[in-house]
Amino acid sequence: MMKFTRIPVNTFQNLQLNAGYWAKDFDTSTGSVEEDDIIGATTGGANITITPSYTDLGEDIDNCPKNTKELKQLDNWEIKGSGTLVTMSPAIAKMLSGPADIDKSDATKVTPRMTLSQEDFADLWWIGDYSDKNGATNGGFIATHIINALSTGGFQIQSTDKAKGQFAFEFTAHQSISTPDVVPVEIYVKAGTAEAES
Repeated sequence: MMKFTRIPVNTFQNLQLNAGYWAKDFDTSTGSVEEDDIIGATTGGANITITPSYTDLGEDIDNCPKNTKELKQLDNWEIKGSGTLVTMSPAIAKMLSGPADIDKSDATKVTPRMTLSQEDFADLWWIGDYSDKNGATNGGFIATHIINALSTGGFQIQSTDKAKGQFAFEFTAHQSISTPDVVPVEIYVKAGTAEAES
């Protein structure tokens, strides 16, 4: 065996497995999701990006090396979650549309509107299996909590002959002026434990 041709011995304990799913809420203490909180079935997995944006205050200073750590300043974070749904309902259509309402007299009708409401922002979770212990009760998970999420990808339908329709989506997290120092995302990585023997 070559010296540097190897992987960590705990590799299988630290793998994220399968596609996971999107939900409106998630209990991190119990690792559980209510059935009604699962948003829908997806295809192609999920994509979550949590990207910092920086300014280099030394970039226009003579004799200052580029990317000097003492002069680097964090400007903001861009947090996005995206994927493709294959299931649809009026509630999902409203969520994907962003500023929109379900008609009170016709619950099958979703109408986008020209004004944004604070109620259009809602927390969103993606949860996926994690670790070598991923049983039904004590399974490990990786979860991202996208705070104040708003659909910024709009409502999209891609139909295909003799195949299922697909609904691509993108959500963006938003900060709040009431908590300007809070980055609107949380990441949880929790290893599973062995299931109790019956």
